[in-house]
Amino acid sequence: GGGAYGAAKAGGAFDLIRFVQQPQVLARIVSAVFALIVFACLVGDGYMSRPEDPQLFCIFNRNENACRYGIGIGVLAFLACIFFFMVDVYFPQISNATDRKYLVLADLGFSGLWTFLWFIGFCFLTNQWSWTRAEDVYIGADSARAAITFSFFSIFSW
Repeated sequence: GGGAYGAAKAGGAFDLIRFVQQPQVLARIVSAVFALIVFACLVGDGYMSRPEDPQLFCIFNRNENACRYGIGIGVLAFLACIFFFMVDVYFPQISNATDRKYLVLADLGFSGLWTFLWFIGFCFLTNQWSWTRAEDVYIGADSARAAITFSFFSIFSW
């Protein structure tokens, strides 16, 4: 029998191979890697300065909000992946069907919200990148394109 949200299996032994093969765990790992790539690209090469002016500016059309948004959703998505990964580890040990239901609904709701936020982030970064002047970009173009690309991939991984 299945039980409510798999509650009949509560208290079973932990099998790492079987755990990692679960689709939600694989999707969480992929989402965490994508989020890490997005915020690492923006933190590492998302800010530039001109040789004559040492003040840093965001590579995306000099719009600080574009870099902040990408970094913000990237960091929060990475932390959420870690949190829900830990929930996935302990989920089989939870025997209360109500708690399991709320965890599943929280995961579903958060994933839906973050899918939407990644879509907004992709559109925002792409728009700002299209308005960026070529003379403002020295070495960060590949990182900016990677942040845009992996924010697009994140839409589907979430």
